[in-house]
Amino acid sequence: MSVIVSATWPLFLGIALIMLASGLQGSLLGLRASLEAFPTAITGLVMSSYYLGFLVGSRIASWVVGRVGHVRTFAALASLASVSVLLHAVFVEPVSWAVMRLATGLSYAGLYVVAESWLNDRATNETRGQLLSIYMVVMYGGMASGQLLLNVADPGGYDLFILSSVMVSLALIPMLVTVGAAPEIVTPKPVGVRELYRISPLGVVGSVATGLTNGAFFGMGAVYAASIGLSVGNISLFMAATVIGGVVLQWPMGRLSDRIDRRIVLACVTIVAAACALAAILLAGVSTMALLACAAAYGAASFPMYSLSIAHTNDRLAPEQIVPASGTLVLLGGIGACLGPVSAAGAMALIGSPGFFWYLVAGHGALGAFALYRMLRRSGTPLEDHSPYVAVGPRPSPVAIAAAQEWALEEADGTPPRSDAD
Repeated sequence: MSVIVSATWPLFLGIALIMLASGLQGSLLGLRASLEAFPTAITGLVMSSYYLGFLVGSRIASWVVGRVGHVRTFAALASLASVSVLLHAVFVEPVSWAVMRLATGLSYAGLYVVAESWLNDRATNETRGQLLSIYMVVMYGGMASGQLLLNVADPGGYDLFILSSVMVSLALIPMLVTVGAAPEIVTPKPVGVRELYRISPLGVVGSVATGLTNGAFFGMGAVYAASIGLSVGNISLFMAATVIGGVVLQWPMGRLSDRIDRRIVLACVTIVAAACALAAILLAGVSTMALLACAAAYGAASFPMYSLSIAHTNDRLAPEQIVPASGTLVLLGGIGACLGPVSAAGAMALIGSPGFFWYLVAGHGALGAFALYRMLRRSGTPLEDHSPYVAVGPRPSPVAIAAAQEWALEEADGTPPRSDAD
């Protein structure tokens, strides 16, 4: 492990700085939108712009790299992301923010693709699983720590925007002065959505539902916390607790799903997530600590869902389909994430602040019901045919998912094709 870390720490440092900036900026914009009295529905549209940009960036990053190279692409996108953050402080109005948020999402998607391709190039068959695990911890840790940076300065000023910009710019240093030869970025042609749904309905629906709920939480979580009167310090804790909670059950749930029917695990965690969201509605006005506990429990139950959906889909795919399916799974999750903030904002506009968690209750409850329905329709995959569970970060690019899929194939080592439906 020490050898792996010593060889890749500059990459992880650069990724950590990017995630710090991303975590800070996302919550800062939601909080600042509340301070500027943006309508909730408009704020939802602004926050959704990030995920739309991220989705577009994920699709075109490989083409851009092929035209201008890794180093130039990373430098250009980091510069664009850095400038975009600062412009939020200059033009404080929804249309400009939506454009800048779109540019930020596009930039971050490209940054992730380049950084993850470099990281994957450093991996061997023996170390890829460990690197993926470290990468996920770095991403979650950076995102959680970024929430706490809200306390460094007044969100109503411009200091936090400058801080976020500086961190993105600093990420250039370790990433560009230590990398060796630029690796080839391979983004396989996706499996069609219709074909993938035929093979694994629950995997497809789970990927979309995870995008809907995670996109809503990261896009509108700070807006919700501000709307119920939490202080800046408690807003940062609310967001950070959920992210930290998301790390806690990733590996235990993954290990458990390798040993029993994955649909049972997925149904249980999503129903628990719905229950935690319902508890947050009931306890939000009672105690801040109770709300923070509900948020942490919600993250612990909700965040493993994407990895579980991917693993369940892999169980139903032939080995040659697993890596190509990664592009489709990222696309589905991205579409869900684009719709999540708008949908949650709509719920909040209709019924007030509780609409945020009612939306999450509905999303998780619907997925839990669908998982139970699929269990009644078909028997589970035999345990000996399970693909290894691989935890992925909160905002993976096609490169990261493809790397995780490759590792799953290496671990499976010749698992026979599977094509039966759920």
